[in-house]
Amino acid sequence: MISKIRTIPLSILKLQALLRRLPPTHPKFLLIKENLSKRLAGYKGEMAIDYPLSFLPEKDYYILHDLRLHDATHYFQLDTLLICPNFIIILEVKNIAGTIYFDQEFHQLIRTHDGKEIVLKDPLIQTSRQELQLKKWLTKNKCSKVAILSLVVISYSNTLIRSSPENHDLNQKVIHHHFLPTKINQLKKDFPNKMLSEKEMKKTIRMLQKEHKPLDQSILDQFEIQFDEILKGIFCPLCHHLSMLRIHGTWFCGYCKHKEKAAHLSALKDFYLLFGAEITNHKVREFLQISSPFLSSRLLHSMELSNDGTTKDRVHHLSFEDLSNE
Repeated sequence: MISKIRTIPLSILKLQALLRRLPPTHPKFLLIKENLSKRLAGYKGEMAIDYPLSFLPEKDYYILHDLRLHDATHYFQLDTLLICPNFIIILEVKNIAGTIYFDQEFHQLIRTHDGKEIVLKDPLIQTSRQELQLKKWLTKNKCSKVAILSLVVISYSNTLIRSSPENHDLNQKVIHHHFLPTKINQLKKDFPNKMLSEKEMKKTIRMLQKEHKPLDQSILDQFEIQFDEILKGIFCPLCHHLSMLRIHGTWFCGYCKHKEKAAHLSALKDFYLLFGAEITNHKVREFLQISSPFLSSRLLHSMELSNDGTTKDRVHHLSFEDLSNE
């Protein structure tokens, strides 16, 4: 049973909004595009395990995706957490093509692809640290009697996994994603005792969901981009021309003649992703490229947003149930 669904990471949504709002000639455009491409590949890899996980009996397992917790000292991120009465498994998903060699002498991962060899961080070190942090978190929350296991899951089917001959235990920790159901069934035989009751599992899941804190960093600060570098206005949802005009109570694209009542909502989502939830009447006019304070006030009022302050310097708090622009 999926207890916490997988959603598009906020970092990806912010990068997409930033690319939409930067001219292609911007000096950092290609850097941001490359960053987005890598994150999308990682997200695609994480989604690849959904199919093999669907073969597990729903009544026996709880699955939580994209958790970020605090162990009282540091935050730690978990791609997928699988909970059953016998154990808890951390699944760290890696979407890496080519040939990967686990060098346990120097604790590094060597990837060879298209004739190029690069060194990556050893995911076994990462999962080992995640195990310790999760144990610390569970102890803090009075649920420390269950075994914590971890697997590195390679989501790219054609990836060739190699290691030195003496590293014969690697196949106990690193697997291809299609082998997941079989591996989990094997682990259940290795850990036959049920350590968690149904009540304890549900209590642990409630705590995990409650203490999940998604990472929310400023994408503009990350790439050192200023407000005046961002493209303002409303993109036409049909032809993507910038910018639409407000004519007789609707948004009008002068390029393809498309009309849209609520085209401003997508633009305000971009504002939210780039600048945060707080917005003023002045910022609405500046970002949507409209001159009327009465129009911007009506648009904000129609969204039924919470706000603070007096009429003159009122701050509204943007909120969107679905931030995905897909």
